[in-house]
Amino acid sequence: MNNKELDSFQWGDQVKFPPQIDRGDLESLRFISRKENVILTGSPGTGKTHIATGLGRNACRKGYEVRFYRVADLVDQLEKAWSEGKLQWFRNKFKKVDLVILDEMGYIPFSKDGAELLFQLVTDWYEQKSLIITSNLEFSQWNRIFVDARLTAALVDRVIHHAHILSFTGDSYRVTHALSNYPS
Repeated sequence: MNNKELDSFQWGDQVKFPPQIDRGDLESLRFISRKENVILTGSPGTGKTHIATGLGRNACRKGYEVRFYRVADLVDQLEKAWSEGKLQWFRNKFKKVDLVILDEMGYIPFSKDGAELLFQLVTDWYEQKSLIITSNLEFSQWNRIFVDARLTAALVDRVIHHAHILSFTGDSYRVTHALSNYPS
């Protein structure tokens, strides 16, 4: 994880909270003890990874066991473990983990095997640990990355069952920052 912290995030109107949670409740990390998920969805550059990383760092400070993965990297590791006959060993690495952060869901489509392996892992975690997932895609577009429609529906069903879905809107911070440094 990078050095992003919650107190350095510029909270503004770009984050839309669902009615059942607000910023204070999110930052309290109570969702972890309740084994609930947090889904951060919206435009690129609006702060999803920053918030996910900040929550993860705070969870570590409070004694939670946390893992952070870019989804494409996790799928690569799953496929490698599977091909080497070490899938169960890899899955066991998460037994004591409280929070798994899956960053950039939807950037890269998976092979059928990769999608099925990720589905198995998420199924293992269902109601056993909390997930934070960042994605630029709406759930209706997840079949682009999970090639099988039934698998996609089952995965989305598990992920959103106990989830707080925060929507991020507005312009990319990176683009705005880059343009502000460009002489006019």
